[in-house]
Amino acid sequence: MTKLDESSIIKIFQNKLGVKKFVTEDVETWKFGKKKIAVKTDTLVESTDIPSKMKLSDAARKSIVACVSDFAAKGVRPQFGIISVNLPKTISRSKINEIAIGFRKASDEYGISILGGDTNEGKEIVFNVCIFGETEGIVERKGSKENDLIFVTGPFGYTSAGLDMLLNKKKGNNIFVKKAIRSIVQPRPQLEFGLKNKNYFSSSMDSSDGLSTTLNEMSKQSKKRFIINNLPHMMDLEKYARSQKLDLNDLIFHGGEEYEFVFTVPPKYRKIIQRNAKTHKIPIIEIGHVTPGNGVYVKDNNDFFRLKDLGWRHFR
Repeated sequence: MTKLDESSIIKIFQNKLGVKKFVTEDVETWKFGKKKIAVKTDTLVESTDIPSKMKLSDAARKSIVACVSDFAAKGVRPQFGIISVNLPKTISRSKINEIAIGFRKASDEYGISILGGDTNEGKEIVFNVCIFGETEGIVERKGSKENDLIFVTGPFGYTSAGLDMLLNKKKGNNIFVKKAIRSIVQPRPQLEFGLKNKNYFSSSMDSSDGLSTTLNEMSKQSKKRFIINNLPHMMDLEKYARSQKLDLNDLIFHGGEEYEFVFTVPPKYRKIIQRNAKTHKIPIIEIGHVTPGNGVYVKDNNDFFRLKDLGWRHFR
């Protein structure tokens, strides 16, 4: 029997539910009277999403942050949330308090009012978060045009290194280790940057499933070729990759868990975007440009290769 992957499972649900020509934007919208509402839901599961050394308060915060990251990419301010939790019956009061603190921290950080939710009993901890916001419209994954510039809101690769450290006890420079682990346990999506600059974006997408996945999806939906000629990483990541004999491109493109976003802008908006980023101390990086064609291609020194989608996929 053929093994089902994530996309196959989604297609089955779409067919059974009568959903036609459905293209996900991660944030879905619909009209409610005269208002347009945006909604995002995400699930965090203990066995697959919470490393053993991660505090439950950080995990709870991250479950909300995962939704905020998609809102940031789409230029929508989150306003309300509903949280469902699945908890083992043996869980202690102190752990419940820790989880509640994490939810409170994230909701205070991003101005989200938690309306309620559901509590259930199960074998492991599961957080399901749904957030809502009012919007005039979202920035879609498609929309990039020929000669548009490709940007990301921050450097990539730290999360891959941090997860390697947590799971495989890899070591490195103390400052780098702290930075890498912090990127995993305390991600900070650039919500305000997305809100203030969305009108300059021609397309945008959250990158938490991996940069290679994001770039390929945006290229596919825009029906354009993306040329990447500047790898979005810092020198300390390069040094770490060499010391551990790891592939730098794997760390940058395929790791995932970076709650940054990728966006494209017409060249005439480059200076505005850069000025706004500098004003708000957002480390945006210009990584390439858009051309006619299809696929994502990377120019790295003398190498020129097509970038495959090797980011995170459930059931892969």
